[in-house]
Amino acid sequence: MFIKNFVKLMKNLINLILLFSSISFGQKFSYHQSIGNFENASSFYIASNGFIYITDKGNDEVIQLDTLGNILRDVGGFGWNQAQFDEPVDVFADPLSVYVTDKNNHRIQRFDRNLNFISQLFTHENDNPDERFGYPLSCVVSNQGDLYVLDSENKRIVKFDLFGNFKLQFGGIDAGEFALGNPVAMAISSNGIIFIADQNFLIAFDQFGNGFSKVKFTEQINSLEILFDNITLTSKKKILFAKFSKTNIDFYYLTTDYEFDNDIVSSILFIDKLYVLTPKKILIFLPSSD
Repeated sequence: MFIKNFVKLMKNLINLILLFSSISFGQKFSYHQSIGNFENASSFYIASNGFIYITDKGNDEVIQLDTLGNILRDVGGFGWNQAQFDEPVDVFADPLSVYVTDKNNHRIQRFDRNLNFISQLFTHENDNPDERFGYPLSCVVSNQGDLYVLDSENKRIVKFDLFGNFKLQFGGIDAGEFALGNPVAMAISSNGIIFIADQNFLIAFDQFGNGFSKVKFTEQINSLEILFDNITLTSKKKILFAKFSKTNIDFYYLTTDYEFDNDIVSSILFIDKLYVLTPKKILIFLPSSD
């Protein structure tokens, strides 16, 4: 049954190639409020319990907000020690843990949901070249506890188990047409499908590292987020959205009534609200009745 459903999902994802020739405009959102005050935000994520986590590379810190915008906790400062950062570029969270991609320190730091340090993963100086990663750009964790790291130094994905043991690497020069060129972001679906934003391509891999879909867009993708199997792709000024289903996956544009002063950093659709991260703040939009 698993294999049958997996193959069906693969076929649906491959159909994306046909859908992108006629992306339509979908739901419109109206500006509601803004929260946060950042120096230079680089990413954000909303855990299923509603906590919002932001990496601010301008201050080398990670900030935890509630949905009202209240600061609950922040950690960081420039450095190499525990809970310090040198350009935090990505954050991923589940109800229990928060994973921060600490780019220039070549590591992933893990915190509890209240941003208390738990552990770190650093393989840059390991003997086995397959498990090394450098200048990571993103990390995600599957429902099975596997950790995937987007390795910009070697242009590949490195997979580790729940205990930080190396399992495999994929997406490198030996991946053929699915080899990564200039990856910038990564996300994972509840089915364990790994999506990579690579310039103006969206590339999909299964949990075993097999590439099976590569879709080209007309503009560069800067951000990629998946939450509750809602996927948002973000360019500097546009947001694309799709929801995974059993039959098909249709992408369409999300539009707002807001004139953005800065480029969009990232976006997430959470409980019918659209959260848009800019370098300075988070903008919150509600579905428009128009």
